[in-house]
Amino acid sequence: MTKLIKYSLTYLSLILFVSFTNSEEDDFKLGRDYILVNDPLPIKKDGVVEVTETFWYGCRACYQFDPVVNNWSSKQGDDIKFSKVPVTWGPVHQLHASLFYTIEALGLNAAHSAVFVTIHKEGNFLSNPKNIQNFLSGFGIPPEISSQYLNSFTVKQKVNRAMKHGRQLKVSSTPVMIVDGKYVISPSGSYERILKVVDHVVELQRPNS
Repeated sequence: MTKLIKYSLTYLSLILFVSFTNSEEDDFKLGRDYILVNDPLPIKKDGVVEVTETFWYGCRACYQFDPVVNNWSSKQGDDIKFSKVPVTWGPVHQLHASLFYTIEALGLNAAHSAVFVTIHKEGNFLSNPKNIQNFLSGFGIPPEISSQYLNSFTVKQKVNRAMKHGRQLKVSSTPVMIVDGKYVISPSGSYERILKVVDHVVELQRPNS
């Protein structure tokens, strides 16, 4: 095989790879890869696109997705605001939502990933306040303090807000990514592909944020 033929084949392979990659990214479609919410949340119009992950500690896919989405978030600029909102479908979801907001209020950043590990690796589902108090004591939080936070007005208010958020956006699975309270990207395909769809939708929404 001559050098010219080898070069031509290599060049052709490169062109095909780039074309395939671009066509994959350009092929994201409304109604298939992401949907438009019927009753969207208000948009602040401050030039910042708000991206939200709706999750549940008891969801294994959320556990696996957590480091991936956190890595994605760490690479975003100031024009993207990323946050997490727990689901509140039933009593155990609401209890875990209270745990999430308690961790947030106490500033225990490492405890978030530790909850996933405790549930999915150690088999401790944290299904009652006593188990949660014991868990948080491992981070130096006395049971009476964790109980105070779990039952505080602020945490309950945030859980109620999460309830309204889930009802309005009709969140029925996890993990779900939401862009500007307007577009929903459900879990489909690889986690990397989900985030590519998020990037695509963010670019669509950017002029309207």
